[in-house]
Amino acid sequence: MQTSLDRTSTRSGIRLLLFAQGRANIEELAEQLRRHIQGLPGQHPAHLKVVPLEEHPYLAEHYKLVVTPALVKAEPLPAQVLAGEDLATQLEVWWPRWQGQAALVSYQEEAGQDPAPPPTTEALLQMSEEVFSLRQERAQLREQLDFKDRVLAMLVHDLRSPLTATALAVETLQQGREGSLDKAVERQLFEHARQQLRKMDSMITDILESARGSASELRIRAVETQLASLCQPVIEELLPRIQAKQLQFQADIPVDLPTVHVDPDKIRQVIFNLLDNAIKYTPAGGSIRLNILHRTSQKVQVTVSDTGPGIPEAEQENIFSDAVRLSRDQQQEGYGIGLSLCRRIVRAHYGQIWVESILGKGSSFHFTLPVYRLCGR
Repeated sequence: MQTSLDRTSTRSGIRLLLFAQGRANIEELAEQLRRHIQGLPGQHPAHLKVVPLEEHPYLAEHYKLVVTPALVKAEPLPAQVLAGEDLATQLEVWWPRWQGQAALVSYQEEAGQDPAPPPTTEALLQMSEEVFSLRQERAQLREQLDFKDRVLAMLVHDLRSPLTATALAVETLQQGREGSLDKAVERQLFEHARQQLRKMDSMITDILESARGSASELRIRAVETQLASLCQPVIEELLPRIQAKQLQFQADIPVDLPTVHVDPDKIRQVIFNLLDNAIKYTPAGGSIRLNILHRTSQKVQVTVSDTGPGIPEAEQENIFSDAVRLSRDQQQEGYGIGLSLCRRIVRAHYGQIWVESILGKGSSFHFTLPVYRLCGR
């Protein structure tokens, strides 16, 4: 008695698929069924294939399985499903009919009456897997397109603010061309306009680098995520180091914080890196704060603040660049602050990351994440 699917076997055999959960349980059940089949009469052998349900959900969907364990007679067609705990009894009832179907297929093969044979079980399994995979990819692409549409609207909204500020500064300067503005005010307006233009340039760069380049190389699997539950394991992991340095730590995470659309593993890495840096550079007895704010209807802002040495203003612009070593890092092992990676991850989520720091007083690292929205909302 053959008990495995073989591409070289004739189609006149009976091909069976056994579905169940848990490989140990399914192997035991398969062995029982094999012994039972060996005792059944008939000229056409059965080929039994074990299919762990958790490894082949696509095939279970194809056969519309509701209850397991289930035994599927895949060939001869039409397919038939037996389900429940008494599979051996049901198999015995249907066995004569299946033998008759196999005999008919054998006769048709010998008589040359079947020029276009149906697909084998192996081919069906492969096609079912491909169809299921394509459905998943289509759903993911649809979600990504919807997500990018929302992100584009969010970025356009964000660009409007610095653009308006620049326009107001230029308009005020134009109105003061006749000498109504003193030189100090003019310089202040020029500097304000210049800062807003730099901000817009940075935002546009973020958009472009999110669509291509290093950020796009990251494999992001964004799902609806609760930031509170994501942060808790990170805090627990770092707590011994916080206590060892006698640091004061405070986390302010609102209970009504909306869910975000992120890759949990990647964002956990960003939060870990920022807190790790804060612990590393904050002297004993200092304080660290993790704050999450629902900034707008479309954004959540995460902030990690410390009372460390701070970052010189001249170094703040390049702090997120690759292989940048800050002056404060000279006494630390390695480069290891990982801020370049943090920027890549945040940009891949269409967010922004920046630092505010006063030398000798500490630093605050901020980054934004998109709020989760259901499709069509």
